[in-house]
Amino acid sequence: MAGLNVDDVKVSLQKFGLYDYVVFVLMLMSCAMIGVYFGFLKKKAKKGEAEADYLVGNRQMKVIPVSLSLIASFISGISLLGTPTEIYLYGVQYMYIVGGVITMGFIMMYFYLPVFHNLKLTSTYQYLQTRFDRRMRLFGSILFTLATMAWLPIVIYVPALAFNQVTGINVHLITPIVCVICIFYTCVGGLKAVVWTDVVQTVLMFGAMVLIIVKGTLDVGGLSVVMDRAKASGRIEGPDLRFDMTTRHNIYSCVIGGVVYWLKTNAVSQNMIQRYLSLPTMAAAKKALWTFIFGTLVLLALCCYSGLLIYAKYYDCDPLTTKLANAKDQLLPLLVMDTLGDFPGLPGLFVAGVFSAALSSLSTGLNSMSAVVLEDFFKPFSNRPLSEKQTSIIMRAVVAVFGTMCVALVLVVEKLGSVLQLSMSLGSVSNGPLLGIFTLGVLIPWANGTGAIVGGSVGLAVMIWICLKAQLAIATGELTFELKPVDTRGCSYHFIATEPMSMLAINTTVPPIESTPAEPEFALYHISYLWYTTMGALITIVIAVIVSFIVGPNKPDEMNPNLFSPFIQRILMRRRIAARTQLEMATGGIKEIIQ
Repeated sequence: MAGLNVDDVKVSLQKFGLYDYVVFVLMLMSCAMIGVYFGFLKKKAKKGEAEADYLVGNRQMKVIPVSLSLIASFISGISLLGTPTEIYLYGVQYMYIVGGVITMGFIMMYFYLPVFHNLKLTSTYQYLQTRFDRRMRLFGSILFTLATMAWLPIVIYVPALAFNQVTGINVHLITPIVCVICIFYTCVGGLKAVVWTDVVQTVLMFGAMVLIIVKGTLDVGGLSVVMDRAKASGRIEGPDLRFDMTTRHNIYSCVIGGVVYWLKTNAVSQNMIQRYLSLPTMAAAKKALWTFIFGTLVLLALCCYSGLLIYAKYYDCDPLTTKLANAKDQLLPLLVMDTLGDFPGLPGLFVAGVFSAALSSLSTGLNSMSAVVLEDFFKPFSNRPLSEKQTSIIMRAVVAVFGTMCVALVLVVEKLGSVLQLSMSLGSVSNGPLLGIFTLGVLIPWANGTGAIVGGSVGLAVMIWICLKAQLAIATGELTFELKPVDTRGCSYHFIATEPMSMLAINTTVPPIESTPAEPEFALYHISYLWYTTMGALITIVIAVIVSFIVGPNKPDEMNPNLFSPFIQRILMRRRIAARTQLEMATGGIKEIIQ
């Protein structure tokens, strides 16, 4: 490539040909046809069951499809592209979050899932009304709506970046086309269509990642070369055992902060719980939970290794410094085109896999939004019961309207930073308070509605301040993170080094793109983004308990035990038995005295 400049190389890597477009279009068509099948061809639900069929598959779904749907819903394009970028830039420290994922599974199985599944809810926010009051249901639903609308545009934007890297087609041209198809099959097919398209999309995701890893590893000279180069650059390292909340990733933020973050995402989020509630029994829900955790860990491992593979491939010619990749999250698509570009159809398979991850998350979000808007915004405020036709129109209109809004909000996301950290940070604004409120509900019988709404409001206000200040600090350069070293001495094409290294000679070794300032003074918003959900939840719980005791706490003995986790139910039952025994003994004593 001597004599070529970076733009020439970029164009030469855009080998997205006819076969690739065919593979990509076939993926979109198969998703659309699944929607057509469940929306128009499959036997219609019986009268009075249309809503349950659309939102929770009549609670008769099977474990394996639901498990694959959970994986596809959670592992969005953000994870698929963001995690390899994270490993390339910062090393493997983030991967210790797997400890948090496994711990989350046990906590969810014993404390949260039994409550929601046994109550047979459609919207998890129905629980908040039953446990607290109507205000809390509305509060939780509004938080969920805001969080979903902040998350979905990022989900859509990420695969559009990948498509742009491999084809050169503008992000804002491909986004509406793909989203219209997703909105269509979600709109007409309901949860069943979402789950079965997720199955197709999960298979594509795994297939695409395995293909890249096998071919990429062979190209660089084998597994030993990948590992040796990663170790030499410091990307493979043991857990950071220093307890410093401002450190971006250490063992404490990844495991403790990771547990809480994943709890909110999987244990109380409507997006995920709706799938668990579509299963007929609690045993089936537990199987789906552990299948989901296993599949997620495998996919995270694949993403982690692909990040090390990207470094092994470009260890002496960093594509971010040379601008061969315009955005950080285009690194994996770049590797794909470099590795699979000469094999017609394979780049198309990868792009289909990334878009599959995004479409599954988008369809899940929109389907959950239709459940929440119908159950929490329409039904409680309707003077008379909604007819089946009205219900059907509302559910589908919600999908169409919010889907269109998400496409428009992609314009905003484009201006923001690294997608993995961004999505986890923004989500934490409402995730922390929401997890705090649900935790109060299932674990603390004394907490009442007034305490919960005050605690949730304070938690939300604090987290908005922290997240906004942190994003501003990152944008202004006040808050920076130490990157692993990169090199450009091996580049075989000409480039101008990016700012702030523009005065450096062409094709020289460069320092990390970002560097850590000497000793940044501590500020609350300097803490790692992995602590955000924990902080929001703790603030909510502490304030709520204090306020509940000030205004007058609930009397646990008078509460419905089904609203609490199994072990709290057992404590309440023991208290009631003890109280009844004391009463009987006292009554018996009085009778003896009278006699």
